[in-house]
Amino acid sequence: MQLHNLSLLNFRNYEEQSLTFSPEVNVFCGENGQGKTNALEAMLLLAVGKSHRTNKDRDMVRWAADTATITADIECRTGSRSLRLELGGNGRKAYINRLQLGKMTDFIGHFQVVLFAPEDLQLVKAGPRERRRFLDVELGQTQPLYLHHLTHYNRTLVQRNKLLKDGASDPTLYMSFDAQLAHHGAHILHRRLRFLEELQRYAKQIYEEISEGREEFTFRYASSVGEVQEGLSIDEIAERVEQALASKHSTDMRMGYTSVGPHRDDLRLYLNGQDVQSFASQGQQRTIALALRLAEIDFMYQELGEYPVLLLDDVLSELDDRRQRNLVLSMSRKVQTMITTTSLYHLERELADGARLFRVASGIISCDNV
Repeated sequence: MQLHNLSLLNFRNYEEQSLTFSPEVNVFCGENGQGKTNALEAMLLLAVGKSHRTNKDRDMVRWAADTATITADIECRTGSRSLRLELGGNGRKAYINRLQLGKMTDFIGHFQVVLFAPEDLQLVKAGPRERRRFLDVELGQTQPLYLHHLTHYNRTLVQRNKLLKDGASDPTLYMSFDAQLAHHGAHILHRRLRFLEELQRYAKQIYEEISEGREEFTFRYASSVGEVQEGLSIDEIAERVEQALASKHSTDMRMGYTSVGPHRDDLRLYLNGQDVQSFASQGQQRTIALALRLAEIDFMYQELGEYPVLLLDDVLSELDDRRQRNLVLSMSRKVQTMITTTSLYHLERELADGARLFRVASGIISCDNV
Protein backbone atom coordinates (compact mmCIF):
# COMPACT_ATOMS: atom_id res chain seq x y z
CA MET A 1 0.00 0.00 0.00
CA GLN A 2 1.23 3.47 -0.85
CA LEU A 3 0.20 7.01 -0.05
CA HIS A 4 0.73 9.12 -3.18
CA ASN A 5 -0.23 12.55 -1.85
CA LEU A 6 -1.81 14.36 1.06
CA SER A 7 -3.59 17.73 1.22
CA LEU A 8 -4.43 19.58 4.42
CA LEU A 9 -6.80 22.52 4.73
CA ASN A 10 -7.12 24.25 8.12
CA PHE A 11 -5.85 21.14 9.88
CA ARG A 12 -4.02 21.90 13.14
CA ASN A 13 -1.45 24.61 12.31
CA TYR A 14 -1.65 24.07 8.53
CA GLU A 15 -3.66 26.65 6.64
CA GLU A 16 -3.17 24.92 3.29
CA GLN A 17 -0.59 22.32 2.40
CA SER A 18 -0.17 19.74 -0.39
CA LEU A 19 2.49 17.01 -0.36
CA THR A 20 3.60 14.33 -2.81
CA PHE A 21 5.45 11.34 -1.37
CA SER A 22 8.19 8.95 -2.31
CA PRO A 23 7.06 5.29 -2.41
CA GLU A 24 10.01 4.51 -0.13
CA VAL A 25 11.15 6.78 2.73
CA ASN A 26 9.82 10.26 3.55
CA VAL A 27 11.43 12.31 6.33
CA PHE A 28 9.81 15.31 8.04
CA CYS A 29 12.57 17.29 9.74
CA GLY A 30 12.10 20.32 11.98
CA GLU A 31 12.23 21.65 15.52
CA ASN A 32 9.68 20.53 18.08
CA GLY A 33 6.31 22.26 17.92
CA GLN A 34 6.46 23.09 14.20
CA GLY A 35 3.85 20.57 12.99
CA LYS A 36 5.71 17.38 12.06
CA THR A 37 3.45 15.13 14.10
CA ASN A 38 0.36 16.90 12.76
CA ALA A 39 1.08 15.54 9.28
CA LEU A 40 1.29 11.97 10.58
CA GLU A 41 -1.81 12.51 12.70
CA ALA A 42 -3.74 13.37 9.52
CA MET A 43 -2.61 10.11 7.91
CA LEU A 44 -3.70 8.16 11.00
CA LEU A 45 -7.14 9.80 10.89
CA LEU A 46 -7.63 8.67 7.30
CA ALA A 47 -6.78 5.12 8.33
CA VAL A 48 -8.51 4.55 11.67
CA GLY A 49 -10.78 7.59 12.10
CA LYS A 50 -9.07 8.49 15.39
CA SER A 51 -6.22 10.66 16.57
CA HIS A 52 -3.57 9.32 18.94
CA ARG A 53 -3.49 12.69 20.71
CA THR A 54 -7.09 13.90 21.20
CA ASN A 55 -10.70 12.74 21.19
CA LYS A 56 -12.02 16.17 20.18
CA ASP A 57 -12.30 17.11 16.52
CA ARG A 58 -12.27 20.80 17.47
CA ASP A 59 -8.66 20.40 18.67
CA MET A 60 -7.66 19.47 15.11
CA VAL A 61 -9.36 22.40 13.37
CA ARG A 62 -7.16 25.43 12.82
CA TRP A 63 -7.89 28.40 15.02
CA ALA A 64 -10.59 30.71 13.57
CA ALA A 65 -11.63 28.08 10.97
CA ASP A 66 -14.90 26.15 11.06
CA THR A 67 -13.82 23.01 9.22
CA ALA A 68 -10.63 21.06 8.60
CA THR A 69 -10.22 18.90 5.50
CA ILE A 70 -7.82 16.03 4.82
CA THR A 71 -7.61 14.48 1.36
CA ALA A 72 -5.30 11.81 -0.03
CA ASP A 73 -4.78 9.51 -3.00
CA ILE A 74 -3.67 5.99 -2.20
CA GLU A 75 -2.71 2.90 -4.17
CA CYS A 76 -3.46 -0.59 -2.89
CA ARG A 77 -3.62 -4.13 -4.18
CA THR A 78 -7.17 -3.68 -5.46
CA GLY A 79 -6.54 -0.34 -7.21
CA SER A 80 -6.35 3.37 -6.48
CA ARG A 81 -8.79 5.45 -4.47
CA SER A 82 -9.26 8.99 -3.23
CA LEU A 83 -10.06 9.65 0.44
CA ARG A 84 -11.49 12.80 1.97
CA LEU A 85 -12.34 13.55 5.59
CA GLU A 86 -13.94 16.76 6.85
CA LEU A 87 -13.92 17.69 10.55
CA GLY A 88 -16.14 20.43 11.86
CA GLY A 89 -18.82 21.63 14.23
CA ASN A 90 -21.54 19.83 12.27
CA GLY A 91 -19.85 16.46 12.63
CA ARG A 92 -17.69 14.50 10.25
CA LYS A 93 -18.10 13.91 6.56
CA ALA A 94 -16.19 11.09 4.88
CA TYR A 95 -15.81 10.44 1.15
CA ILE A 96 -14.27 7.70 -0.97
CA ASN A 97 -13.81 8.57 -4.64
CA ARG A 98 -16.02 11.64 -4.06
CA LEU A 99 -18.93 9.50 -2.81
CA GLN A 100 -20.07 10.52 0.67
CA LEU A 101 -20.42 7.65 3.12
CA GLY A 102 -23.20 7.37 5.66
CA LYS A 103 -21.06 6.00 8.49
CA MET A 104 -17.45 6.40 9.60
CA THR A 105 -17.23 2.63 9.99
CA ASP A 106 -17.59 2.37 6.19
CA PHE A 107 -14.61 4.72 5.79
CA ILE A 108 -12.20 2.89 8.10
CA GLY A 109 -10.19 0.07 6.59
CA HIS A 110 -9.58 1.49 3.12
CA PHE A 111 -6.12 2.73 4.12
CA GLN A 112 -3.85 0.89 6.55
CA VAL A 113 -1.06 2.36 8.68
CA VAL A 114 1.03 1.34 11.68
CA LEU A 115 2.06 4.21 13.94
CA PHE A 116 4.98 3.95 16.32
CA ALA A 117 5.11 6.97 18.63
CA PRO A 118 6.61 7.83 22.05
CA GLU A 119 3.12 7.36 23.53
CA ASP A 120 3.30 3.66 22.67
CA LEU A 121 5.00 2.99 26.00
CA GLN A 122 1.49 3.37 27.43
CA LEU A 123 0.65 0.04 25.79
CA VAL A 124 2.75 -1.48 28.55
CA LYS A 125 2.53 1.02 31.42
CA ALA A 126 -1.11 2.14 31.26
CA GLY A 127 -4.28 0.29 32.22
CA PRO A 128 -6.37 -2.20 30.23
CA ARG A 129 -8.20 0.49 28.24
CA GLU A 130 -5.04 1.35 26.30
CA ARG A 131 -4.45 -2.27 25.35
CA ARG A 132 -8.09 -2.76 24.34
CA ARG A 133 -7.75 0.30 22.14
CA PHE A 134 -4.68 -1.28 20.53
CA LEU A 135 -6.75 -4.37 19.69
CA ASP A 136 -9.72 -2.37 18.40
CA VAL A 137 -7.66 -0.09 16.16
CA GLU A 138 -5.69 -2.96 14.63
CA LEU A 139 -8.72 -5.18 14.00
CA GLY A 140 -10.78 -2.24 12.79
CA GLN A 141 -8.28 -1.62 9.98
CA THR A 142 -8.21 -5.21 8.75
CA GLN A 143 -11.68 -6.57 9.53
CA PRO A 144 -14.72 -4.37 8.79
CA LEU A 145 -17.06 -6.85 10.52
CA TYR A 146 -15.16 -6.33 13.75
CA LEU A 147 -16.06 -2.64 13.69
CA HIS A 148 -19.69 -3.55 12.99
CA HIS A 149 -19.90 -5.77 16.07
CA LEU A 150 -17.88 -3.37 18.23
CA THR A 151 -20.17 -0.44 17.34
CA HIS A 152 -23.34 -2.41 18.12
CA TYR A 153 -21.84 -3.83 21.30
CA ASN A 154 -20.93 -0.38 22.63
CA ARG A 155 -24.35 1.00 21.72
CA THR A 156 -26.09 -1.83 23.56
CA LEU A 157 -23.74 -1.43 26.52
CA VAL A 158 -24.72 2.23 26.91
CA GLN A 159 -28.41 1.27 26.94
CA ARG A 160 -27.92 -1.51 29.49
CA ASN A 161 -25.85 0.75 31.74
CA LYS A 162 -28.59 3.37 31.65
CA LEU A 163 -31.07 0.77 32.94
CA LEU A 164 -28.66 -0.12 35.73
CA LYS A 165 -28.09 3.51 36.72
CA ASP A 166 -31.84 4.15 36.72
CA GLY A 167 -32.27 1.24 39.11
CA ALA A 168 -34.52 -0.91 36.89
CA SER A 169 -34.94 -4.20 38.76
CA ASP A 170 -37.15 -6.29 36.46
CA PRO A 171 -34.86 -9.05 35.02
CA THR A 172 -36.94 -9.28 31.84
CA LEU A 173 -35.89 -5.74 30.91
CA TYR A 174 -32.29 -6.94 30.61
CA MET A 175 -32.89 -10.09 28.59
CA SER A 176 -32.82 -8.44 25.18
CA PHE A 177 -29.74 -6.36 26.03
CA ASP A 178 -27.92 -9.40 27.43
CA ALA A 179 -28.64 -11.41 24.29
CA GLN A 180 -27.31 -8.62 22.08
CA LEU A 181 -24.20 -8.16 24.21
CA ALA A 182 -23.57 -11.90 24.08
CA HIS A 183 -24.00 -12.01 20.29
CA HIS A 184 -21.78 -9.04 19.44
CA GLY A 185 -19.37 -9.72 22.31
CA ALA A 186 -18.78 -13.26 21.07
CA HIS A 187 -17.77 -11.99 17.63
CA ILE A 188 -15.43 -9.44 19.25
CA LEU A 189 -13.79 -12.06 21.45
CA HIS A 190 -13.51 -14.61 18.64
CA ARG A 191 -11.67 -12.13 16.40
CA ARG A 192 -9.46 -10.81 19.21
CA LEU A 193 -8.33 -14.32 20.14
CA ARG A 194 -7.51 -15.26 16.56
CA PHE A 195 -5.62 -11.99 16.06
CA LEU A 196 -3.58 -12.44 19.23
CA GLU A 197 -2.61 -16.00 18.36
CA GLU A 198 -1.05 -14.74 15.11
CA LEU A 199 0.40 -11.58 16.67
CA GLN A 200 2.15 -13.53 19.42
CA ARG A 201 4.07 -15.57 16.86
CA TYR A 202 5.45 -12.43 15.19
CA ALA A 203 6.00 -10.38 18.37
CA LYS A 204 7.81 -13.21 20.16
CA GLN A 205 10.21 -13.62 17.22
CA ILE A 206 10.88 -9.88 16.96
CA TYR A 207 11.55 -9.54 20.69
CA GLU A 208 13.87 -12.53 20.60
CA GLU A 209 15.83 -10.95 17.78
CA ILE A 210 16.21 -7.65 19.64
CA SER A 211 17.20 -9.30 22.94
CA GLU A 212 19.43 -11.85 21.19
CA GLY A 213 17.46 -14.65 22.80
CA ARG A 214 18.15 -13.56 26.39
CA GLU A 215 14.46 -13.02 27.24
CA GLU A 216 11.12 -14.47 26.21
CA PHE A 217 8.14 -12.20 25.59
CA THR A 218 4.63 -13.69 25.76
CA PHE A 219 1.13 -12.42 26.40
CA ARG A 220 -2.28 -13.78 27.40
CA TYR A 221 -5.79 -12.51 26.85
CA ALA A 222 -7.56 -12.08 30.19
CA SER A 223 -11.32 -12.20 29.72
CA SER A 224 -13.73 -10.97 32.36
CA VAL A 225 -16.33 -13.56 31.26
CA GLY A 226 -14.15 -16.50 32.30
CA GLU A 227 -11.94 -18.90 30.41
CA VAL A 228 -12.12 -18.35 26.66
CA GLN A 229 -9.53 -19.44 24.15
CA GLU A 230 -8.88 -19.77 20.45
CA GLY A 231 -10.75 -22.75 19.07
CA LEU A 232 -14.10 -22.09 20.74
CA SER A 233 -16.97 -21.43 18.34
CA ILE A 234 -18.78 -18.09 18.34
CA ASP A 235 -21.89 -19.79 19.77
CA GLU A 236 -19.85 -21.30 22.61
CA ILE A 237 -18.33 -17.91 23.44
CA ALA A 238 -21.76 -16.22 23.28
CA GLU A 239 -23.11 -18.73 25.78
CA ARG A 240 -20.27 -17.94 28.18
CA VAL A 241 -20.79 -14.19 27.83
CA GLU A 242 -24.53 -14.52 28.54
CA GLN A 243 -23.86 -16.76 31.56
CA ALA A 244 -21.34 -14.25 32.91
CA LEU A 245 -23.80 -11.38 32.52
CA ALA A 246 -26.48 -13.34 34.37
CA SER A 247 -24.13 -14.31 37.19
CA LYS A 248 -23.12 -10.67 37.73
CA HIS A 249 -26.60 -9.19 37.52
CA SER A 250 -26.95 -8.40 41.24
CA THR A 251 -23.41 -6.97 41.31
CA ASP A 252 -24.16 -4.80 38.28
CA MET A 253 -27.38 -3.57 39.92
CA ARG A 254 -25.47 -2.54 43.01
CA MET A 255 -22.61 -0.87 41.11
CA GLY A 256 -24.68 0.73 38.34
CA TYR A 257 -22.69 -0.54 35.37
CA THR A 258 -21.96 -3.73 33.41
CA SER A 259 -18.96 -5.38 35.04
CA VAL A 260 -18.20 -8.19 32.55
CA GLY A 261 -17.70 -8.35 28.80
CA PRO A 262 -15.06 -7.47 26.19
CA HIS A 263 -15.13 -3.86 27.41
CA ARG A 264 -13.58 -5.05 30.71
CA ASP A 265 -10.91 -7.38 29.31
CA ASP A 266 -7.14 -6.98 29.27
CA LEU A 267 -4.04 -8.18 27.47
CA ARG A 268 -1.54 -9.40 30.07
CA LEU A 269 2.11 -9.03 29.04
CA TYR A 270 4.91 -11.23 30.39
CA LEU A 271 8.70 -11.31 30.19
CA ASN A 272 10.23 -14.63 31.20
CA GLY A 273 6.88 -15.47 32.78
CA GLN A 274 6.73 -12.34 34.95
CA ASP A 275 4.31 -9.44 34.62
CA VAL A 276 6.04 -6.65 32.70
CA GLN A 277 4.39 -3.80 34.62
CA SER A 278 5.88 -5.08 37.86
CA PHE A 279 9.22 -6.50 36.80
CA ALA A 280 10.34 -5.12 33.39
CA SER A 281 12.72 -2.19 33.14
CA GLN A 282 11.92 0.94 31.14
CA GLY A 283 14.10 -0.31 28.30
CA GLN A 284 12.43 -3.71 28.29
CA GLN A 285 8.98 -2.11 28.29
CA ARG A 286 9.93 0.05 25.31
CA THR A 287 11.23 -3.02 23.46
CA ILE A 288 7.92 -4.81 24.11
CA ALA A 289 5.97 -1.87 22.67
CA LEU A 290 8.25 -1.88 19.62
CA ALA A 291 7.83 -5.63 19.13
CA LEU A 292 4.03 -5.31 19.24
CA ARG A 293 4.02 -2.50 16.65
CA LEU A 294 6.38 -4.24 14.26
CA ALA A 295 4.38 -7.46 14.63
CA GLU A 296 1.32 -5.53 13.42
CA ILE A 297 3.05 -4.97 10.08
CA ASP A 298 3.56 -8.68 9.46
CA PHE A 299 0.02 -9.48 10.60
CA MET A 300 -1.45 -6.94 8.17
CA TYR A 301 0.58 -8.38 5.34
CA GLN A 302 -0.75 -11.84 6.18
CA GLU A 303 -4.35 -10.60 6.36
CA LEU A 304 -4.40 -8.21 3.40
CA GLY A 305 -1.62 -9.38 1.11
CA GLU A 306 0.15 -6.01 1.27
CA TYR A 307 2.10 -3.95 3.76
CA PRO A 308 0.65 -0.92 5.56
CA VAL A 309 2.32 2.49 5.57
CA LEU A 310 4.70 2.80 8.53
CA LEU A 311 4.58 6.04 10.56
CA LEU A 312 7.55 6.68 12.86
CA ASP A 313 6.81 9.72 14.98
CA ASP A 314 10.01 10.98 16.61
CA VAL A 315 11.01 7.55 17.94
CA LEU A 316 14.42 6.95 16.36
CA SER A 317 16.18 9.16 18.89
CA GLU A 318 14.66 7.08 21.70
CA LEU A 319 15.90 3.76 20.34
CA ASP A 320 19.29 3.73 22.00
CA ASP A 321 19.90 0.06 21.38
CA ARG A 322 21.59 -0.48 18.02
CA ARG A 323 19.61 -3.65 17.30
CA GLN A 324 16.27 -1.91 17.87
CA ARG A 325 17.21 0.99 15.64
CA ASN A 326 18.49 -1.25 12.86
CA LEU A 327 15.36 -3.39 13.04
CA VAL A 328 13.09 -0.37 12.63
CA LEU A 329 15.16 1.06 9.80
CA SER A 330 15.31 -2.28 8.01
CA MET A 331 11.52 -2.39 8.13
CA SER A 332 11.39 1.13 6.71
CA ARG A 333 13.26 -0.14 3.67
CA LYS A 334 10.56 -2.76 3.10
CA VAL A 335 7.43 -0.59 3.38
CA GLN A 336 6.59 3.01 2.56
CA THR A 337 7.68 4.95 5.65
CA MET A 338 7.03 8.40 7.09
CA ILE A 339 9.61 9.54 9.66
CA THR A 340 9.52 12.66 11.83
CA THR A 341 12.76 13.83 13.41
CA THR A 342 14.47 16.92 14.78
CA SER A 343 17.81 15.87 13.28
CA LEU A 344 19.02 14.05 10.18
CA TYR A 345 21.89 12.52 12.13
CA HIS A 346 22.14 8.75 11.51
CA LEU A 347 19.61 8.94 8.64
CA GLU A 348 22.11 9.18 5.80
CA ARG A 349 21.31 5.71 4.47
CA GLU A 350 17.56 6.40 4.54
CA LEU A 351 18.10 9.59 2.50
CA ALA A 352 19.59 7.77 -0.46
CA ASP A 353 18.04 7.73 -3.93
CA GLY A 354 14.27 7.40 -3.77
CA ALA A 355 13.84 9.17 -0.43
CA ARG A 356 12.18 12.53 0.04
CA LEU A 357 13.02 15.15 2.66
CA PHE A 358 10.46 17.66 3.96
CA ARG A 359 11.49 20.65 6.05
CA VAL A 360 8.86 21.75 8.59
CA ALA A 361 8.76 25.22 10.14
CA SER A 362 5.82 27.20 11.57
CA GLY A 363 3.16 25.16 9.85
CA ILE A 364 4.81 25.27 6.42
CA ILE A 365 6.30 22.16 4.78
CA SER A 366 8.84 22.53 2.00
CA CYS A 367 10.36 19.69 0.03
CA ASP A 368 14.12 19.33 -0.44
CA ASN A 369 15.53 17.28 -3.27
CA VAL A 370 17.60 14.39 -1.93
